[in-house]
Amino acid sequence: MPLIDWLFALLVILVWGVNFIAIKFGLVDFPPLLLGALRFMAVVFPAIFFIKRPNIPFKLLLVYGLTISFGQFAFLFTSLAVGMPAGLASLLLQVQAFFTVLLAALVQHEKIRPHNLLAIGISLLGLFIINANASAGHPIPLLGLVFIFLAAFSWSTGNIVIKQAKNVNMLSLVVWGGTIPIIPFLLSSWIFEGGDIMVASLQSATFTSIAAIMYLAYGATLVGYVLWGRLLSKHPVGLIAPLTLLVPVIGLLSATWVLDEKLSTLQWLGGTVVMLGLIINIFGPRLRKLVFAH
Repeated sequence: MPLIDWLFALLVILVWGVNFIAIKFGLVDFPPLLLGALRFMAVVFPAIFFIKRPNIPFKLLLVYGLTISFGQFAFLFTSLAVGMPAGLASLLLQVQAFFTVLLAALVQHEKIRPHNLLAIGISLLGLFIINANASAGHPIPLLGLVFIFLAAFSWSTGNIVIKQAKNVNMLSLVVWGGTIPIIPFLLSSWIFEGGDIMVASLQSATFTSIAAIMYLAYGATLVGYVLWGRLLSKHPVGLIAPLTLLVPVIGLLSATWVLDEKLSTLQWLGGTVVMLGLIINIFGPRLRKLVFAH
Protein backbone atom coordinates (compact mmCIF):
# COMPACT_ATOMS: atom_id res chain seq x y z
CA MET A 1 0.00 0.00 0.00
CA PRO A 2 1.46 3.44 -0.93
CA LEU A 3 2.71 5.69 1.84
CA ILE A 4 -0.03 8.26 1.18
CA ASP A 5 -2.70 5.61 1.78
CA TRP A 6 -1.06 4.53 5.02
CA LEU A 7 -1.15 8.17 6.10
CA PHE A 8 -4.85 8.41 5.16
CA ALA A 9 -5.53 5.24 7.16
CA LEU A 10 -3.71 6.60 10.20
CA LEU A 11 -5.62 9.89 9.86
CA VAL A 12 -8.95 8.03 9.89
CA ILE A 13 -7.91 6.00 12.94
CA LEU A 14 -6.87 9.18 14.75
CA VAL A 15 -10.06 11.05 13.77
CA TRP A 16 -12.31 8.18 14.84
CA GLY A 17 -10.38 7.54 18.05
CA VAL A 18 -10.59 11.18 19.19
CA ASN A 19 -14.27 11.21 18.19
CA PHE A 20 -15.24 10.07 21.69
CA ILE A 21 -13.47 13.05 23.26
CA ALA A 22 -15.42 15.39 20.96
CA ILE A 23 -18.69 13.77 22.05
CA LYS A 24 -17.82 14.41 25.71
CA PHE A 25 -17.10 18.07 24.92
CA GLY A 26 -20.36 18.40 23.01
CA LEU A 27 -22.30 16.91 25.91
CA VAL A 28 -21.11 19.72 28.20
CA ASP A 29 -23.57 22.15 26.55
CA PHE A 30 -26.06 19.88 24.78
CA PRO A 31 -28.17 16.96 25.99
CA PRO A 32 -27.33 13.77 24.08
CA LEU A 33 -30.37 13.52 21.80
CA LEU A 34 -30.20 17.17 20.77
CA LEU A 35 -26.47 16.71 20.13
CA GLY A 36 -27.35 13.84 17.80
CA ALA A 37 -29.81 16.01 15.88
CA LEU A 38 -27.28 18.83 15.49
CA ARG A 39 -24.59 16.39 14.34
CA PHE A 40 -26.69 15.04 11.49
CA MET A 41 -28.05 18.43 10.52
CA ALA A 42 -24.44 19.47 9.99
CA VAL A 43 -23.70 16.24 8.08
CA VAL A 44 -26.67 16.68 5.74
CA PHE A 45 -26.62 20.43 5.02
CA PRO A 46 -25.36 21.63 2.62
CA ALA A 47 -23.82 18.35 1.38
CA ILE A 48 -27.17 16.91 0.30
CA PHE A 49 -27.49 19.58 -2.41
CA PHE A 50 -24.27 18.37 -4.08
CA ILE A 51 -24.37 14.60 -3.57
CA LYS A 52 -26.68 12.25 -5.43
CA ARG A 53 -29.00 9.92 -3.56
CA PRO A 54 -27.52 6.41 -3.19
CA ASN A 55 -28.79 3.88 -5.72
CA ILE A 56 -30.53 1.62 -3.20
CA PRO A 57 -34.21 1.01 -2.31
CA PHE A 58 -35.67 3.55 0.12
CA LYS A 59 -36.42 0.71 2.56
CA LEU A 60 -32.70 -0.01 2.94
CA LEU A 61 -31.91 3.70 3.27
CA LEU A 62 -34.58 4.01 5.99
CA VAL A 63 -33.30 1.04 7.97
CA TYR A 64 -29.70 2.27 7.65
CA GLY A 65 -30.71 5.73 8.88
CA LEU A 66 -32.67 4.35 11.83
CA THR A 67 -29.94 1.92 12.91
CA ILE A 68 -26.44 3.25 12.23
CA SER A 69 -27.39 6.94 12.17
CA PHE A 70 -30.12 7.15 14.83
CA GLY A 71 -29.91 4.06 17.02
CA GLN A 72 -26.14 3.89 17.26
CA PHE A 73 -25.58 7.53 18.14
CA ALA A 74 -28.67 7.98 20.30
CA PHE A 75 -27.49 5.15 22.54
CA LEU A 76 -23.77 6.07 22.30
CA PHE A 77 -24.32 9.72 23.18
CA THR A 78 -26.71 8.81 26.01
CA SER A 79 -24.26 6.23 27.34
CA LEU A 80 -21.53 8.86 27.55
CA ALA A 81 -23.98 11.37 29.03
CA VAL A 82 -24.85 9.05 31.93
CA GLY A 83 -21.19 8.55 32.79
CA MET A 84 -19.71 5.87 30.53
CA PRO A 85 -15.96 6.57 30.23
CA ALA A 86 -15.06 7.73 26.72
CA GLY A 87 -12.06 5.40 26.47
CA LEU A 88 -13.98 2.27 27.42
CA ALA A 89 -16.85 3.33 25.16
CA SER A 90 -14.47 3.42 22.19
CA LEU A 91 -13.44 -0.16 22.99
CA LEU A 92 -16.79 -1.69 23.94
CA LEU A 93 -18.50 -0.23 20.88
CA GLN A 94 -16.29 -2.57 18.83
CA VAL A 95 -18.33 -5.57 20.02
CA GLN A 96 -20.49 -4.63 17.04
CA ALA A 97 -18.20 -7.01 15.16
CA PHE A 98 -19.62 -9.93 17.14
CA PHE A 99 -23.22 -8.76 16.76
CA THR A 100 -22.59 -8.46 13.02
CA VAL A 101 -21.37 -12.07 12.85
CA LEU A 102 -24.45 -13.31 14.74
CA LEU A 103 -26.89 -11.21 12.69
CA ALA A 104 -25.27 -12.29 9.43
CA ALA A 105 -25.78 -15.90 10.50
CA LEU A 106 -29.41 -15.24 11.41
CA VAL A 107 -30.40 -13.03 8.48
CA GLN A 108 -28.07 -14.08 5.68
CA HIS A 109 -27.37 -17.64 6.83
CA GLU A 110 -23.63 -17.09 6.95
CA LYS A 111 -21.69 -19.69 8.92
CA ILE A 112 -20.33 -18.88 12.36
CA ARG A 113 -16.76 -20.13 12.46
CA PRO A 114 -15.11 -21.69 15.53
CA HIS A 115 -12.76 -18.72 15.83
CA ASN A 116 -15.80 -16.40 16.01
CA LEU A 117 -17.17 -18.32 18.99
CA LEU A 118 -13.73 -18.35 20.65
CA ALA A 119 -13.41 -14.60 20.09
CA ILE A 120 -16.86 -13.93 21.58
CA GLY A 121 -16.05 -16.08 24.62
CA ILE A 122 -12.73 -14.31 25.23
CA SER A 123 -14.32 -10.85 24.90
CA LEU A 124 -17.11 -11.83 27.31
CA LEU A 125 -14.40 -12.80 29.80
CA GLY A 126 -12.83 -9.38 29.25
CA LEU A 127 -16.15 -7.66 29.94
CA PHE A 128 -16.51 -9.66 33.16
CA ILE A 129 -13.01 -8.56 34.26
CA ILE A 130 -13.79 -4.91 33.45
CA ASN A 131 -16.83 -5.00 35.71
CA ALA A 132 -15.31 -7.22 38.42
CA ASN A 133 -13.81 -4.28 40.31
CA ALA A 134 -15.17 -1.21 38.53
CA SER A 135 -15.21 0.86 41.72
CA ALA A 136 -11.41 0.76 41.84
CA GLY A 137 -11.09 2.70 38.58
CA HIS A 138 -13.39 4.95 36.63
CA PRO A 139 -17.00 4.09 37.63
CA ILE A 140 -19.01 2.30 34.96
CA PRO A 141 -22.76 2.92 35.27
CA LEU A 142 -24.88 -0.12 34.44
CA LEU A 143 -27.19 2.01 32.30
CA GLY A 144 -24.20 3.30 30.35
CA LEU A 145 -23.07 -0.26 29.73
CA VAL A 146 -26.53 -1.25 28.48
CA PHE A 147 -26.66 1.75 26.17
CA ILE A 148 -23.21 1.09 24.70
CA PHE A 149 -24.23 -2.46 23.81
CA LEU A 150 -27.46 -1.19 22.26
CA ALA A 151 -25.35 1.25 20.23
CA ALA A 152 -23.11 -1.61 19.09
CA PHE A 153 -26.17 -3.69 18.14
CA SER A 154 -27.60 -0.77 16.14
CA TRP A 155 -24.27 -0.41 14.32
CA SER A 156 -24.21 -4.12 13.49
CA THR A 157 -27.76 -3.97 12.15
CA GLY A 158 -26.69 -1.17 9.84
CA ASN A 159 -23.74 -3.31 8.73
CA ILE A 160 -26.19 -5.93 7.49
CA VAL A 161 -27.95 -3.22 5.48
CA ILE A 162 -24.63 -2.24 3.90
CA LYS A 163 -24.00 -5.89 3.03
CA GLN A 164 -27.38 -6.05 1.29
CA ALA A 165 -26.87 -2.71 -0.48
CA LYS A 166 -23.62 -3.96 -2.10
CA ASN A 167 -21.03 -1.56 -3.53
CA VAL A 168 -23.01 1.50 -2.44
CA ASN A 169 -21.25 4.88 -2.45
CA MET A 170 -20.53 5.34 1.26
CA LEU A 171 -20.41 9.15 1.18
CA SER A 172 -23.80 9.24 -0.53
CA LEU A 173 -25.18 6.70 1.95
CA VAL A 174 -23.88 8.63 4.97
CA VAL A 175 -25.25 11.99 3.78
CA TRP A 176 -28.67 10.77 2.61
CA GLY A 177 -28.91 8.30 5.48
CA GLY A 178 -28.28 11.28 7.76
CA THR A 179 -31.62 12.80 6.73
CA ILE A 180 -33.51 9.94 8.39
CA PRO A 181 -32.52 10.47 12.07
CA ILE A 182 -32.92 14.25 12.28
CA ILE A 183 -36.66 14.27 13.03
CA PRO A 184 -36.49 11.22 15.38
CA PHE A 185 -33.64 12.91 17.25
CA LEU A 186 -35.54 16.22 17.58
CA LEU A 187 -38.76 14.49 18.67
CA SER A 188 -36.91 12.29 21.16
CA SER A 189 -35.08 15.30 22.55
CA TRP A 190 -38.32 17.24 22.96
CA ILE A 191 -40.05 14.26 24.67
CA PHE A 192 -37.22 13.03 26.91
CA GLU A 193 -35.06 16.14 27.40
CA GLY A 194 -37.69 18.87 27.19
CA GLY A 195 -38.24 21.85 24.94
CA ASP A 196 -36.96 24.29 27.55
CA ILE A 197 -33.63 22.47 27.84
CA MET A 198 -33.33 22.33 24.04
CA VAL A 199 -33.81 26.09 23.73
CA ALA A 200 -31.57 26.90 26.70
CA SER A 201 -28.81 24.65 25.32
CA LEU A 202 -28.88 26.35 21.94
CA GLN A 203 -28.85 29.81 23.51
CA SER A 204 -25.93 29.08 25.82
CA ALA A 205 -23.82 27.04 23.38
CA THR A 206 -20.10 27.75 23.62
CA PHE A 207 -17.45 27.74 20.94
CA THR A 208 -16.13 24.42 22.29
CA SER A 209 -19.44 22.59 21.91
CA ILE A 210 -20.05 24.03 18.44
CA ALA A 211 -16.53 22.99 17.43
CA ALA A 212 -17.30 19.51 18.77
CA ILE A 213 -20.37 19.30 16.51
CA MET A 214 -18.33 20.40 13.50
CA TYR A 215 -15.73 17.78 14.32
CA LEU A 216 -18.35 15.04 14.69
CA ALA A 217 -20.05 16.00 11.43
CA TYR A 218 -17.20 16.91 9.12
CA GLY A 219 -14.21 15.14 10.67
CA ALA A 220 -15.48 11.86 12.12
CA THR A 221 -18.36 11.43 9.66
CA LEU A 222 -17.64 12.96 6.26
CA VAL A 223 -13.83 12.97 6.13
CA GLY A 224 -13.59 9.66 7.98
CA TYR A 225 -16.03 7.81 5.74
CA VAL A 226 -14.74 9.35 2.50
CA LEU A 227 -11.15 8.31 3.23
CA TRP A 228 -12.19 4.91 4.57
CA GLY A 229 -14.35 4.23 1.52
CA ARG A 230 -11.43 5.25 -0.72
CA LEU A 231 -9.10 2.84 1.06
CA LEU A 232 -11.59 -0.04 0.89
CA SER A 233 -12.12 0.56 -2.82
CA LYS A 234 -8.37 0.46 -3.59
CA HIS A 235 -7.09 -2.26 -1.27
CA PRO A 236 -8.18 -5.69 0.04
CA VAL A 237 -10.65 -5.59 2.92
CA GLY A 238 -8.38 -7.99 4.80
CA LEU A 239 -5.66 -5.32 4.82
CA ILE A 240 -7.84 -2.33 5.71
CA ALA A 241 -10.51 -3.64 8.10
CA PRO A 242 -8.08 -4.79 10.86
CA LEU A 243 -6.80 -1.22 11.17
CA THR A 244 -10.02 -0.35 13.05
CA LEU A 245 -8.54 -2.24 16.01
CA LEU A 246 -6.34 0.82 16.55
CA VAL A 247 -9.39 3.08 17.06
CA PRO A 248 -10.05 2.00 20.68
CA VAL A 249 -6.31 2.27 21.39
CA ILE A 250 -6.44 5.94 20.38
CA GLY A 251 -9.74 6.31 22.24
CA LEU A 252 -8.35 4.90 25.48
CA LEU A 253 -5.10 6.87 25.35
CA SER A 254 -6.72 10.17 24.37
CA ALA A 255 -9.34 9.82 27.10
CA THR A 256 -6.57 9.25 29.63
CA TRP A 257 -4.60 12.29 28.47
CA VAL A 258 -7.41 14.76 27.70
CA LEU A 259 -10.19 13.76 30.09
CA ASP A 260 -7.95 12.32 32.80
CA GLU A 261 -9.96 9.09 32.86
CA LYS A 262 -8.17 6.72 35.19
CA LEU A 263 -8.90 3.03 34.79
CA SER A 264 -7.99 0.42 37.36
CA THR A 265 -5.44 -2.30 36.60
CA LEU A 266 -8.29 -4.80 36.24
CA GLN A 267 -10.12 -2.52 33.82
CA TRP A 268 -7.00 -2.23 31.67
CA LEU A 269 -6.58 -6.01 31.85
CA GLY A 270 -10.21 -6.54 30.87
CA GLY A 271 -9.85 -4.12 27.99
CA THR A 272 -6.78 -6.01 26.80
CA VAL A 273 -8.72 -9.30 26.90
CA VAL A 274 -11.59 -7.75 24.92
CA MET A 275 -9.04 -6.51 22.36
CA LEU A 276 -7.58 -10.03 22.16
CA GLY A 277 -11.05 -11.32 21.33
CA LEU A 278 -11.45 -8.72 18.59
CA ILE A 279 -8.04 -9.66 17.14
CA ILE A 280 -8.97 -13.35 17.07
CA ASN A 281 -12.29 -12.48 15.41
CA ILE A 282 -10.45 -10.77 12.54
CA PHE A 283 -7.25 -12.80 12.26
CA GLY A 284 -8.61 -16.20 13.40
CA PRO A 285 -8.30 -18.01 10.04
CA ARG A 286 -4.77 -16.69 9.49
CA LEU A 287 -3.70 -17.65 13.01
CA ARG A 288 -5.15 -21.14 12.54
CA LYS A 289 -3.23 -21.63 9.29
CA LEU A 290 -0.06 -20.36 10.96
CA VAL A 291 -0.41 -22.75 13.89
CA PHE A 292 -1.25 -25.83 11.82
CA ALA A 293 1.42 -24.99 9.25
CA HIS A 294 3.97 -25.85 11.90
